[in-house]
Amino acid sequence: MNVAIYSQKVNRQNLPYFKEIIDIFNDFGWNPVVEKELKEQLVAKMDLSEKTDEFSSHKDFHAGIDLTMSIGGDGTFIKSVGFIRDSGVPILGINTGRLGFLANISKDQIQQTMDQVKAKNYEFQKRSLLRIQTEENIFGEDNFALNELTLQKKDTASMITVHASLDNKYLNSYWADGLIVSTPTGSTAYSLSCGGPIITPGCQVHILTPIAPHNLNVRPVVVPDHMPIKLKIEGRDRKCLMSLDGVSKNIRQDEEIIVTKAEFMINVVKFESNNFLDTIRNKMMWGIDARN
Repeated sequence: MNVAIYSQKVNRQNLPYFKEIIDIFNDFGWNPVVEKELKEQLVAKMDLSEKTDEFSSHKDFHAGIDLTMSIGGDGTFIKSVGFIRDSGVPILGINTGRLGFLANISKDQIQQTMDQVKAKNYEFQKRSLLRIQTEENIFGEDNFALNELTLQKKDTASMITVHASLDNKYLNSYWADGLIVSTPTGSTAYSLSCGGPIITPGCQVHILTPIAPHNLNVRPVVVPDHMPIKLKIEGRDRKCLMSLDGVSKNIRQDEEIIVTKAEFMINVVKFESNNFLDTIRNKMMWGIDARN
């Protein structure tokens, strides 16, 4: 089995986990395919063989990769999705960071998790993405997001107005610091920090969440994801910021943004002993009395 490995940085704290994973692969007879820049770090820090297979583009995932392992936090997981795209290659997230909703496998469970993968004791959980269209094609072929699209003010303290339409029907003009359009996966990210609802994976919806709205009666809205969302920004500055999963670009005020559901989904490896409800309950510390 060919397993792609991606991580953003190798340091003294997480190096032992890379060694453990490579040792397990050797025991199982699996072939690691390591992201190019990560491979350079591992060759220097743990004597990984320079002959180890590598990848550097999403195009490499259409030829023989069976599984992707993301080692880090949720940000690393999202960057891994940028390589996977529409290839259908499943992804598994090992959490070596802090709070992980996507990378939800503990670093202490690596051996147990690999044993389950080898025994095929898992299933796939489908995660939807959103895609954007702009007149100037600002993000090029990277115009999709697993978590969210964010529109924000840039170089001023003044709020912006985001005019939003749903399925060609006027919805609202959000006078705020910005607006988030998120997927169910992104409901536990920036949208949650701004008061948005938690949506379980599999729900076919998008969430519109204003960022610090001027009018307190403006609340997050959950809409069907088959309905296109049109957005246009108005404000004092000529340009504002548009972000896809944290990658930001400038956008001019009068440029129309169309948000739709992407035509492909991501396969996330899911174990019976580690489901979304368990993750939410544990990460959000529901039911825990802080006085004890």
